[in-house]
Amino acid sequence: MKNIAKTLPVLYIVIPCYNEARVLPVTEPAFLMKLLDLIAAGSISDDSRILFVDDGSKDATWDLIGQFHEQDRHVAGIQQSRNRGHQNAVLAGLMEAKDLCDITISIDCDGQDDINAMDEMIRQYKDGCDVVYGVRAKRDTDTFFKRWSAESFYKLLNRMGGEVVYNHADYRLISSRVLQELARFHEVNIFLRGLIPLVGFKSTSVYYDRSERVAGESHYPFRKMLALAMDGITSLSIRPIRIITALGFFISLASVLAIIWVIIGHFMGNTTNGWSSTVCAIFFMGGVQLLSIGVIGEYVGKIYLETKQRPRYIISDRIGMAEEDGKR
Repeated sequence: MKNIAKTLPVLYIVIPCYNEARVLPVTEPAFLMKLLDLIAAGSISDDSRILFVDDGSKDATWDLIGQFHEQDRHVAGIQQSRNRGHQNAVLAGLMEAKDLCDITISIDCDGQDDINAMDEMIRQYKDGCDVVYGVRAKRDTDTFFKRWSAESFYKLLNRMGGEVVYNHADYRLISSRVLQELARFHEVNIFLRGLIPLVGFKSTSVYYDRSERVAGESHYPFRKMLALAMDGITSLSIRPIRIITALGFFISLASVLAIIWVIIGHFMGNTTNGWSSTVCAIFFMGGVQLLSIGVIGEYVGKIYLETKQRPRYIISDRIGMAEEDGKR
């Protein structure tokens, strides 16, 4: 690792990709131009790289990354052996880059995040911040449902005990010493938006406006957003289990009171044979029990996956990485 006090910081821009053959020809030139501009301005070292992470794409994404590297040495790439999901792809890029650079900036490849925010991120890093979060200033381009669901997700996650930055996704700068500490987190169930704040160190936020996707379609439909929300909550907090415990206590208390009321009514001769009340009580208790078992099962499933200690990612190929290894 180079001495930051004596040399310019080496930046790796980590960009996860999955079936982005339509997008990369549009966005890669913009990413490369931004990197070269930062180098020319003396903000970062010429050893800096754009690191594309192919998350097991089925289209020509990896071939394009190879072509980009042949055209310019500042482009590198790693390919996962199979699709492991966005969070694992970002983590793979960060872990591959942590010993080769001083800072990383992770960003999606769809061109929606403002790449010019990188200038301020780097300035904040030089001012002493080890983590700089890219935060959306507003959501005017989102539909009402998209905006409502996203804002509800952040609020719910914070109330459930997950420490996340509001309106922040995975556009962030991280210093190498934070990455070294992040490497000590070995969980298989990864939710980087919650893990990075857990590492600590001095942090700040940079605000930017998000644009429309430049090409292709989003790979994060509502179903995947729900899965990400569930992973975030169950990976960072046990508050749902505590809520179940409290709910069980109050339902038990209510049941005891109801039993007392029924017994008193029986001896006073005020009992009535009611089918509806019985069925409603059964349905209510059955629903609560199934919901409770489901939440507990979610945690048990995560424990099951963690105990297996399977690798979080497997790299099948690398482009442009060995050169840097030799230099350092």
